[in-house]
Amino acid sequence: MASTDIKSDEAASGGSGKPDDLAGLEAGLDALDAVQVQRVPVREVLLRKVLPPAVAVALVLVVWQLLVWGEVTEDYKLPSPSAVWDSARDMWLRGTLLDVVWTSVSRGLLGFLLSVAIGTPLGLLVARVKLVRAAIGPILSGLQSLPSVAWVAPAVIWLGLNDSMMFAVILLGAVPSIANGLVSGVDQVPPLFLRAGRTLGATGLRGTWLIVMPAALPGYLAGLKQGWAFSWRSLMAAEIIASSPDLGLGLGQLLENGRNNADMPGIFLAIILILFVGIAIDLLIFSPLERWVLRSRGLLVKN
Repeated sequence: MASTDIKSDEAASGGSGKPDDLAGLEAGLDALDAVQVQRVPVREVLLRKVLPPAVAVALVLVVWQLLVWGEVTEDYKLPSPSAVWDSARDMWLRGTLLDVVWTSVSRGLLGFLLSVAIGTPLGLLVARVKLVRAAIGPILSGLQSLPSVAWVAPAVIWLGLNDSMMFAVILLGAVPSIANGLVSGVDQVPPLFLRAGRTLGATGLRGTWLIVMPAALPGYLAGLKQGWAFSWRSLMAAEIIASSPDLGLGLGQLLENGRNNADMPGIFLAIILILFVGIAIDLLIFSPLERWVLRSRGLLVKN
């Protein structure tokens, strides 16, 4: 009698022989595994991504103008936002604003790419070879903590006042950060991934490319972001200290010229442009890369 009741229940559930609660549990697990990718409406993007920083910038400008009106200090120490705007407009009308920005940006990006080309294999070598890690691992950590400005003086003596000196300072500042970031990422790769890769024949360079680098990508990307920050700061230090007409006018030279001429609007303009470039590179390059990494790992899911 009991067996008859069980069979009738199975027939009622579709004849599959699987209880309804188990089927529902599997469906729920499948729904959790499936990453729901939805296009975010433009209005929501504007409200969540554009409006907050715009409001923050507006508040900074309001506080800045209130300090000027309150005469908390002399005019030559704290220029008004309109004075800085006039300085930017004058450079734009003379056709020099974009040239100054591009001079520094092109140097910074090229130096960063060279740093990536050197720091990536160096980081893999340190991470995968114990003898190399024991020999130069502490040196890389020490170089990362060394201020980039310290390299400007010897670079000028070694290479002279030219672009090679600029790139040398950038490399010495950025390569250790990129290499250490990759080492950190490789150290966090689960050993199971490496064993599975060797079982499937992914050894040597093939295993590094197919197993190690994808698994270490989050740490490597963090190292790249820090490497860009060091590249940009190193370049600004080199341009400020090693000013020369032969090097062209970059943002660092613009800042130094403002100091020499006691031009506070020009100084504030240079600082704002340096900050703007750093933010723009992060928003245009590194933020999309971070979202892609998170999305590829199923971590960027809208709740």
